[in-house]
Amino acid sequence: MSTATNARATAPIVSIGEFLVHALELEHESVERYEELAQSMEAHNNLKVAELFRRMAAMSEAHAQEVQRRAAGIQLPQIPPWDFKWHCPGSPEMDCGQSRIGYMMTAIEALEVAQLNEARSRDFYAWVAKDCPDPLVRKLATEMAAEEEEHVQLIDNWLCKAAEHLHPQPEDLDPPNIQG
Repeated sequence: MSTATNARATAPIVSIGEFLVHALELEHESVERYEELAQSMEAHNNLKVAELFRRMAAMSEAHAQEVQRRAAGIQLPQIPPWDFKWHCPGSPEMDCGQSRIGYMMTAIEALEVAQLNEARSRDFYAWVAKDCPDPLVRKLATEMAAEEEEHVQLIDNWLCKAAEHLHPQPEDLDPPNIQG
């Protein structure tokens, strides 16, 4: 990562408009990614995991609508993708757990990826709440971090329930042909 990128990532978010643009981008990317994963799982007949990803997409969509409602009447700045202040290469819910995703993943593995993504979103909002100079943004970011923490706890509960019904992963009878 370049020094310029590091400087942008560590610079605080300073206005309500800037914060809401980040929140909208985070939630919209989350919906898009979870929907992509659900479609991929359906294509591979992994319907249980597809349903989990659809549930996560619905949670993110509800969050996006709430952010959109809060943004009503506020002039939102245009931020190019390279100027977002993420602490990772993409938005917190987009690029996490990529190496763990596969068409034969179990429900528990899908929940672990979702939990990682929700925790990173929570941490992003908590960072804004801690570092932003605007008290209104800090208050809103604190509320949104708490909402993401509720998602983390919900997924924790789902993981506990899923572990109770743990089944071994089936053998992949048609593994990917890795050329190397």
